Amino acid sequence: MSQLEFKEEILHRLQERDPRYDGRAYLLVLASLNHVMDGLTERRHISGRELAEGVRDIAIQRFGLMARAVLADWGMDCTEDVGRIVFALVECGVLVKQEEDRIEDFREVFDFREAFEDAYPWGAHLR
Repeated sequence: MSQLEFKEEILHRLQERDPRYDGRAYLLVLASLNHVMDGLTERRHISGRELAEGVRDIAIQRFGLMARAVLADWGMDCTEDVGRIVFALVECGVLVKQEEDRIEDFREVFDFREAFEDAYPWGAHLR
C-alpha cells in the first residue's frame, strides 16, 4: 500500500466515523500541530489550548478573512471541534495522547466569531 493510499484510507475511516468534518479539517489540524511544534525551542507535548491557537493562526494565514467561513464549511465552528478531530486522530492511531489529555482542554479556548472576525489581525495573512 502506498503512502497516498494509506492517507486516503485513514481520511476515509475518519470521515466514516464522524462525517460532519471534511477531510481537509483533519489535514488542517495536523498542519497546525506541525506549525506549533516548529515554533518550540525543544520538542514537547503541546496542550489543547496551544493546538487550538495554532489552528487559528494557520487558518488566518491560509484563508484570511474567509477563515471562519472555510472552517465552517469543513464542519469546524468552535475550538471543541478541534478537540474532536484530535481525539479522532488519536483513535485512528495517527496521534498519541497523554493520560491527562481531555476533550475539555479544547472547550471555549476562543470564540470563532471573535477570533476570525471581530479581532481579525489585519495583515496577518500577508506574512
